[in-house]
Formats: sequence, C-alpha cells, structure tokens
Amino acid sequence: MVALASLAVWQVHRRAYKLDLIARVETRVHAAPTPAPGPEDWAGISAGTDEYRRVMMTGTWVDDRSTLVQAVTDLGGGYWVMTPLARDDGTTILINRGFVPATERDPATWRPQDPGPVTIVGLLRMSEPGGAFLRANDPTSDRWFSRDVAAIAASHRLAKVAPYFIDAERTPGKSGLPVAGLTVIAFSNNHLVYALTWGVLAMMAAAGAAFVNVERLHPGWLGPREPT
Repeated sequence: MVALASLAVWQVHRRAYKLDLIARVETRVHAAPTPAPGPEDWAGISAGTDEYRRVMMTGTWVDDRSTLVQAVTDLGGGYWVMTPLARDDGTTILINRGFVPATERDPATWRPQDPGPVTIVGLLRMSEPGGAFLRANDPTSDRWFSRDVAAIAASHRLAKVAPYFIDAERTPGKSGLPVAGLTVIAFSNNHLVYALTWGVLAMMAAAGAAFVNVERLHPGWLGPREPT
C-alpha cells in the first residue's frame, strides 16, 4: 500500500517535471538563434539544458563525407542526410540537412550547391549512440540507424567534432532535397493517468487491509457466516 502511494506521488512529481520540460522546450524552439556552443562549452552540454536550443553557425560544407542515417518521417521511409560543416576555428559540427526518400541515395540529388561559407540555423540535438531498437549501427558497412555523432565522426576521420548535431531549419521558399525542418518535438505525458492508477490501487489496498483488520478484531461484524 505504501509502495503504491509512493508510486502515485512519484508520478505527480514526474508530471510536474515533464510539464516544465515541455514549457522550456517550447521557449527554446521559438527563441532567436544564438551561436552554436564552441569547444569551451562542450563538456557542459546536456539534454536538460541545451537540447532543442535554436542556434546558428557559419562554415563550409564537407560534402564528400556525408552520412545517410535511416529514418521514418511523415514523408515516408528514407534517410537523414548528415553533412559536416567545418568552421573557421577548426571545429566541425554535423548538420542534419534534412530527409531524402529511400530512392534518392545518389549524392548528386542532394549535394550542397553553395561551395562558399554558409550560415545554418537549426535546433541543437543530442547524439544518439549505438543505433535503433534491435538494430546496431554498422560503420564498416556504412549502415546507420541513429545519429551517433562520435561514431560517424570516427568513421569519416573528422577531428574536433562537436558532441551534438544540428537539425537544420527549412529555408523559406526553398524546394528540393534534402527536406529540412522535420524535427518532431513531442514528449509523452501520461503521468497523470499513471498517478491516478497507482492512487486507486493504493486506496483499494488500504480498503482491503482495513476490511481484514476489522474482521479480525470483530469477527462476524457483517453477520453470521454461512455454515461450511
């Protein structure tokens, strides 16, 4: 009973945390972009304080080291195009330039057209190490199921790579591939349902315990029992 009540209280606290997180993320994604964190800030970056921050950076595409990461979006199945952006300070940031269908693996269909410095605005995202559910990344075969920054950087021999990646925003009026701006920002928030469930179970357990104790202290209080 105590354990069930504790679980209910814990879910209430989790709900409060989740609502606060949703509010903070909503504020971040609609804020004016700030410079992407540099090497001096990399050690302190975390999902709680930085993910979905709207940031901007300027650099030059390293388009011959792009990586295709399997993805499923509202546009169907295909790939995220992860292309390194080299900055003047010698660091590199992986940019998720957007989605391409599974039929468009040929780099000629989505290679960057601007060879000069470009400015990218997008959302800071945390690395996704390992792979997807039941599917591990396979760098030797260039098969990727998650946007694992460290593994992708090592596979392409990239140095001084930021520990995060950027989901690029869609440029107004721009068409063609890749299709940017498909970041899904959604957080499950079923904690109220869970709290009510655990709370009801706790009350049922309390009622059952009370019934047993009363019956022991006052045998027959509900009337004579039927003979067996």
